[in-house]
Amino acid sequence: MAVRDVVDPREAVDRLAIRELFDAYARCADRRDPAGQKALFVDNCTFAVHIDGEGTKATYVLHGHEALTPVFEGLDRYDATMHFNDQSTVTLERDRAIGESYTIAHHLFRADGERRMMIAYLRYLDVFVKLDGASYFEERRLVVDWSEIRPSIAD
Repeated sequence: MAVRDVVDPREAVDRLAIRELFDAYARCADRRDPAGQKALFVDNCTFAVHIDGEGTKATYVLHGHEALTPVFEGLDRYDATMHFNDQSTVTLERDRAIGESYTIAHHLFRADGERRMMIAYLRYLDVFVKLDGASYFEERRLVVDWSEIRPSIAD
């Protein structure tokens, strides 16, 4: 992949909007804002999770805006979460885009009276759409590349 030294200003605006969308998703998850998280998706969205990695059958697939509610509200089972977004690639095509982005997600919880941390190394495979000048998720595939559970010294 070549690195360009000149980017069209409209392309730069679209790329920034998509990055802000990606970051808003993580912020809403960590702040337990399921309504805000759902608002980042179009009404007829698709959300799929591949717990066993890319190339495996989806653990579950949700269709439609309201189907997202239990997943996003389900984060309440954790004492705390923190998502770190990293590199991403995006290909723009008029009012649509496709992208791949990386996240390391930390989830604190209690099990057997002890505090533990689950760390998940994730990739999101996305289709974005621009409606009325704003970017939204149309399709989002969460792929767990690997995860680990370890004791947490934080309490």
